[in-house]
Amino acid sequence: MAEITPRFPISDEEIARVVHEFYAVVRTHPGLGPVFNRHVKDWTAHEAKIIEFWRNAIMFERNYTGNPMKAHIEARDVKAQHFDVWLGLFDSVLRRELPPISAHAWSILAHRIGRGLRLGVEEAKRPVDAPPTF
Repeated sequence: MAEITPRFPISDEEIARVVHEFYAVVRTHPGLGPVFNRHVKDWTAHEAKIIEFWRNAIMFERNYTGNPMKAHIEARDVKAQHFDVWLGLFDSVLRRELPPISAHAWSILAHRIGRGLRLGVEEAKRPVDAPPTF
C-alpha cells in the first residue's frame, strides 16, 4: 500500500510544538481561557488528543478518535465569535513556530475546519422553526 503524502511539509515535533504553545496561550487568554478551562480537566490528555487530530488532518494518519463538531456543540458555551479569536491566536502561534510555507498551509486548513465548526455551532443554536443560515 502506498504511503499518503502529508498536505504540507511538517514534522511530528513541529505539530506538537504548535499545539503545546497554542494551548499555553489559550489557557491565559481572557476570552477563551475561561471557556477552555471549564471543559478541559486534563490538559496533557487534551493536547495529546489534539496532536492526533492535527496529525490526522495534515498527515492522514488514522489515530484520532473523536468528534470535534459534537464536542463544540455539546460545550454549549462555545459561541460563533470564539472561532475568530481562536483562529487569530492559532495563526500567531503558527507564524512564530513554523517556516512561512508550513504556517500558511496549516492556517488555510485551520480556517477551513474552523468555518465548519463555527457553522455547526451556529446551526445547533438556531431555533428549529428558524430559516437556515448559510
